Amino acid sequence: MDYQKNWDQCLELIRHELSSQAFDTWFSAISVLGVEGREITIQVPNRFHYEWLDSKYDALLKGVLKKSFGQSMAIKYSVVINAETQTQSAIPDNRPLEKLIPSHFHRASQLNRRYTFKNFVEGKGNQFAKAAASSVADAPGQTPFNPLLIYSTPGLGKTHLLQAIGNHILQNIKKTRVVYATSEKFMLDFISAIQNNQSTKFAQSYRNNDVLLLDDVQFFQTKEQTQEQFFHLFNDLFQQGKQIVLTTDRHPNELTQLKQRLVSRFQSGLIVDIQPPDLETRIAILMNKAKNENLDIPYDVTEFIATSIQADIRSMEGALVKLLAIASLKKEDITIDLSKKVVEDILGEDLMNQVTIENICSVVASELNVPENQLGSQSRKMELVNARHIAMYLSRELTNNSLLSIGKYFGDRDHSTVIHGCKAIEKKLKKNSVMNNVLTSIKNKLL
Repeated sequence: MDYQKNWDQCLELIRHELSSQAFDTWFSAISVLGVEGREITIQVPNRFHYEWLDSKYDALLKGVLKKSFGQSMAIKYSVVINAETQTQSAIPDNRPLEKLIPSHFHRASQLNRRYTFKNFVEGKGNQFAKAAASSVADAPGQTPFNPLLIYSTPGLGKTHLLQAIGNHILQNIKKTRVVYATSEKFMLDFISAIQNNQSTKFAQSYRNNDVLLLDDVQFFQTKEQTQEQFFHLFNDLFQQGKQIVLTTDRHPNELTQLKQRLVSRFQSGLIVDIQPPDLETRIAILMNKAKNENLDIPYDVTEFIATSIQADIRSMEGALVKLLAIASLKKEDITIDLSKKVVEDILGEDLMNQVTIENICSVVASELNVPENQLGSQSRKMELVNARHIAMYLSRELTNNSLLSIGKYFGDRDHSTVIHGCKAIEKKLKKNSVMNNVLTSIKNKLL
């Protein structure tokens, strides 16, 4: 363990180069497994940690290693699988990222073990899809849900559910042969088989499985030979009672360049969709992401990101990662202001200028001639109560904030108070044309 002294010296040098937050985030959890000649093996807690060190701190690491060891050192990384097990083969720093086999990757099935039902956050928009996927995973090929087709716009969790099915089957139904592929990989495999006169081998590689998980089938459109090959594969697997699960980015009826006989087969099973998650589900997804990555993110920041990015879970999670990266590299605290910069970079300035509770309160106060800072007060003056109810009503209608968040903004009121205020305005709208005119005027100034 002579190298440990050198490594401790490296850490001290790094500590002087970075903020305490950056050092604690990226270097406190790593250790040296061994040194052999001019090569050092460093253990990191997860795949993301490795990629970040390799892309952002490679020069710093090599510089301090050279100072401490007195010579240039090549770096290998070992990624921890779990608390007891580590990767058997370290990752050398000179291999391209796309050639690396992450520790959570299941080579035979092509599945990513991170995609499980346990870490899939369930909400109203995906509840039915998850239930169907779970049912198929418990008894592949033995339910009426064959094929199972899951569709949604990109970034809402189709791939997560698809691979969760495969991971569940591999863990609980031993010796089941599962293969996961994107439609692009299927097509490239088919083209390669034709070029190398191995069409029979290609067909068998997909037919000799009990479960076929195929992602993004919409890309088969216009690929006539690939569609023909998949049609025969589908029929063969279906006749044998093998489970087929597919995903697309829209309903099969909208895949206009897909052969009708394929669409007809897709519709012979169960078709489920995933809707964009509501605010509460988005917050839960971000909190789950932070927990899995051992990140400490303030709740108000989490809620801001979830409120700002609504239609794409991947973009939302990407904002969280980018926020951490900027805070680490620039040695800044994670704040709402920093979050706004990150979200604006992702969405663009126009989308950032959407209606907020603050905007609504400002316009309502101006329109009704009441003090804006009194909207969240405990005052029961009639004009203030009316303005407060209007602001609550518009906050629920024009923003994606939860009732809890709206109530909190208006003086830490309970969500039931918000519901009462909204109902009061709804009643006035039915009886009072003046209220309609007031709301129209306010909306015109907001939108």
